[in-house]
Amino acid sequence: MESLSRASITNPGTLSPSSSSASYFLFPRRFRRSNGFSSSSAFGNLRRIVSRCRVRAEIEKPNAPVIDFSDPEWRIKYQKDFERRFNIPHITDVFPDAKPIPSTFCLRMRTPVSEDFAGGYPSDEEWHGYINNNDRVLLKTINFASPNSAGAVCIDPDCTWVEQWVHRAGPREKIYFKPEEVKAAIVTCGGLCPGLNDVIRQVVITLEIYGVKSIVGIPFGYRGFSNSDLSEMPLSRKVVQNIHLSGGSLLGVSRGGPSVSDIVDRMQEKGINMIFVLGGNGTHAGANAIHEECRKRKLKVAVVGVPKTIDNDILLMDKTFGFDTAVEEAQRAINSAYIEAHSAYHGVGIVKLMGRHSGFIAMHASLASGQIDICLIPEVPFQLHGPHGVLTHLKYLIETKGSAVVCVAEGAGQNLLQKTNATDASGNMVLGDIGVHIQQETKKYFREIGVHADVKYIDPTYMIRACRANASDGILCAVLGQNAVHGAFAGYSGITVGICNTHYVYFPIPEVIAYPRPVDPNSRMWHRCLTSTGQPDFI
Repeated sequence: MESLSRASITNPGTLSPSSSSASYFLFPRRFRRSNGFSSSSAFGNLRRIVSRCRVRAEIEKPNAPVIDFSDPEWRIKYQKDFERRFNIPHITDVFPDAKPIPSTFCLRMRTPVSEDFAGGYPSDEEWHGYINNNDRVLLKTINFASPNSAGAVCIDPDCTWVEQWVHRAGPREKIYFKPEEVKAAIVTCGGLCPGLNDVIRQVVITLEIYGVKSIVGIPFGYRGFSNSDLSEMPLSRKVVQNIHLSGGSLLGVSRGGPSVSDIVDRMQEKGINMIFVLGGNGTHAGANAIHEECRKRKLKVAVVGVPKTIDNDILLMDKTFGFDTAVEEAQRAINSAYIEAHSAYHGVGIVKLMGRHSGFIAMHASLASGQIDICLIPEVPFQLHGPHGVLTHLKYLIETKGSAVVCVAEGAGQNLLQKTNATDASGNMVLGDIGVHIQQETKKYFREIGVHADVKYIDPTYMIRACRANASDGILCAVLGQNAVHGAFAGYSGITVGICNTHYVYFPIPEVIAYPRPVDPNSRMWHRCLTSTGQPDFI
């Protein structure tokens, strides 16, 4: 199928190799050093073409503006550039004559909106539950005094404080879609993730509160737009009432799909003018390309993303849904590995967790369990062999403790494995199995040195992905789903909803998909993990 190869998204907020050395300070210092970054190649080996559901969009390397720190107004200019980049698209950008109407969403008016909206659209001026369009949330809350501070994110060498504000999410007093004219669609792409059904449920319920009568689910991701054997699924509160009690996705997921042009053609044919896209970086790249195609065709369509990545690797957000559940469920596998290792003579337990590019799950699961001796993540290089290698430390643990437990993220240590250059249906590189590799190398190492070792390996990946969301993720999913609908009715498109500094906000999609968010090896959280495991540097 044709991919989105021509649909490119420019993210002015990301660094390019041609950026000034000042831009170098936008990324934490220790991460740059430990990963071979320089001022001329910041983010060089983090950037990738994000692609999911085979709806692909190439992320161009932007030409980040060079900051002239000798200019006394550089700070003001930087703030203005930030405001420009984070200004979220609105349908009035394409339809300047679009007239807003009073919102049909009001929690004090519990009488269902009639089909003909007799007497006009309800408006309760005494209800103060709306969000002002000018409300903003502070993106960063720490004023770092030095680039050497743990986790420091600085703009210039002096770590000058610059306020950065993003749009607050929530219901607006004026809306730009008449509910009786809306046909809303929901699509879930990529792999499974705890909480998908929770988000679907809340999107449907909130749409119905606005008065929308026509809500459908697109089956099996973007593929559902092109496969004639797949029919759209009518959705209502009755249909979705209890779906959050189960894992998976009511609509199904898929990594295949048609071109953006074909998707928008199908949307026009079906009369869809609101679409809610649940997925990760690649899925959002596709959503943004759909948004741009709709603007190009001058279609009054709202395209809103809900970030779904169990790896928690979406930029600028506190966390994404499914992550808390993954960390909680990972405890079962870690505890099993610990019991196996602790109960065996010279037992070694190895647990592989999700995390292609980012080690958040492995880090948090290790910290939460208190049973991990070695945590390996993609952001921190390590060696298996040699005097400072993982295997030498395992020998030390066997000698001193009698057992050891290792937690490794799936994307860690890929430099130790033979590359296949193969890709999956989404265009993602197929990773080598680092868990099996460590298991085999551990057995071989102890056999060669003549020391008995009982090595057990656990990979709970698909058991975790299929879980029902826990309470924390359930709340996050509910609020994300609600705010996605509020954003669409407010007339915003090409946006995604997320949680930032405990508040819910709207981001323009290109700003959050430039590259996967990594664990900062100089962050306090990674330092806490190292304190918990007591592991040394494996280089």
